[in-house]
Amino acid sequence: MPPRPAPLLSRLRAAAAVAPAASASPLRYGRGHTRIASPFALPPSCARFHRAAAAAVSPLVRRPVAGGFALFSMAAAASSATSVHDFTVKDASGKEVDLSTYKGKVLLIVNVASQCGLTNSNYTELSQLYEKYKDQGFEILAFPCNQFGGQEPGTNEEIVQFACTRFKAEYPIFDKVDVNGDNTAPIYKFLKSSKGSLFGENIKWNFSKFLVDKEGRVVERYAPTTSPLSIEKDIKKLLGSS
Repeated sequence: MPPRPAPLLSRLRAAAAVAPAASASPLRYGRGHTRIASPFALPPSCARFHRAAAAAVSPLVRRPVAGGFALFSMAAAASSATSVHDFTVKDASGKEVDLSTYKGKVLLIVNVASQCGLTNSNYTELSQLYEKYKDQGFEILAFPCNQFGGQEPGTNEEIVQFACTRFKAEYPIFDKVDVNGDNTAPIYKFLKSSKGSLFGENIKWNFSKFLVDKEGRVVERYAPTTSPLSIEKDIKKLLGSS
């Protein structure tokens, strides 16, 4: 009579006793790949990488918006925002500026250039408007842009020096940005989506203007050729002055 086979449980225990532990026999995934103890293990270098990446996320990406959700990308910032006040931008020195600091103020946001045919008239009238209404809650936010004819080629320092020395610009001038294309600044994505023009959303040239109310909502958009002084009546209306 043939020998009777051992019970199944006994055989499993015997097999487990002689089988090598996973850590003693690392697996190889693909020729030349690093040997790891488990297909689910995370090598130490990856863990360090993820910690470094998390630490490098900018304040803009991590800042909460309405509803308690976090922003995970600049694109998400533009699409989720409901107000200009939801954005953080960089000033000419590279310092981050939270635009919520302008809550309660009427804003005129302009993409500026130093070598444009519209430079003299726009910068002159912008300074006149600012001087007249800055004490009534009016602010101009100037964003240099070199996308139109390469007419803003200088550094941030040179741009500020030019505007302040030649036109006595006392309003804030920010970091140079793109206002069209793949690298459009999030604040400009929001401005354009809030108020398109007759010829589409894209900014057409230097000195396009967006008027923003005290709650950060875009209420009007003006062409580059629109004189800043011609906007005065709209500014006064938002300020509530006669």
